[in-house]
Amino acid sequence: MERLSAAESDAVLALAEAADYPLSEDVVLRVRNGGGRHLLARAEDGSLAGYLFVEDGSGELVVHPAHRRRGHGTALLAAAGDGPLRIWAHGDDPGARAFAERHGFTRARVLWQMRRSLLEPLPDIPLPAGVTVRGFRPGADEQSWLEVNAKAFAEHPEQGRWTIEDLRLREAEPWFDPAGFLLAVDIADTLLGFHWTKVHPATDTEPALGEIYVLGVDPSGHRRGLGAALSVAGLRHLAAAGLTVAGLYVDESNTAAVKLYRRLGFDVYQADINYSR
Repeated sequence: MERLSAAESDAVLALAEAADYPLSEDVVLRVRNGGGRHLLARAEDGSLAGYLFVEDGSGELVVHPAHRRRGHGTALLAAAGDGPLRIWAHGDDPGARAFAERHGFTRARVLWQMRRSLLEPLPDIPLPAGVTVRGFRPGADEQSWLEVNAKAFAEHPEQGRWTIEDLRLREAEPWFDPAGFLLAVDIADTLLGFHWTKVHPATDTEPALGEIYVLGVDPSGHRRGLGAALSVAGLRHLAAAGLTVAGLYVDESNTAAVKLYRRLGFDVYQADINYSR
């Protein structure tokens, strides 16, 4: 199905919480708003035992802890079909690895979550000459941002394909704050790069987290040091808002970005694994 009912949506999110499995933001948005394919596995009593989301050959699979080792995960994969498929596993879990290998999946991609304290000093990295930073203007900056985002992430399998609908879904989220969506512009207000920050509220076990949500620079108008300067500008914004910890996600293979983030004091916190069939 392409859209879940309100009750099904609530059940899927409750299932993920029971499994201590943080569905990615993209999947949560699809659960709430529709899009992609949603496959459900039911237990004998009719309760939700497992869930698989698939879109453009990529997805996420979660089975309720009370219903594991009963074939629900295998049944969901079978329902998805025999074609190429990529499945994310949050955390490098041995059980997920064994399940993936048993069903013909191989480890294809590693996404690092990196973190650093915002209580430690940040380096002083000034913006290039002629560049200023301002906040995002909803209703005015969407198209220019989408164009720069597509160029900055042309080789990225997810981020570079964002549409206006993807952007507007996030603008409608409670966490969206245009003041924390920093745009680097020249004297003509041409967009050169951006640092979109996001704040995750505190939980029972974790402090509030400020995220480098998306950071990009237009490669056609590249200015040396702009990415690093934007990184620091966003981190200073988060620190000024009272956040004490910052985090980000980056592909292990993106050596340039990893080098930048290590330079800024980030270390690997955990890894998400993408398995491919």
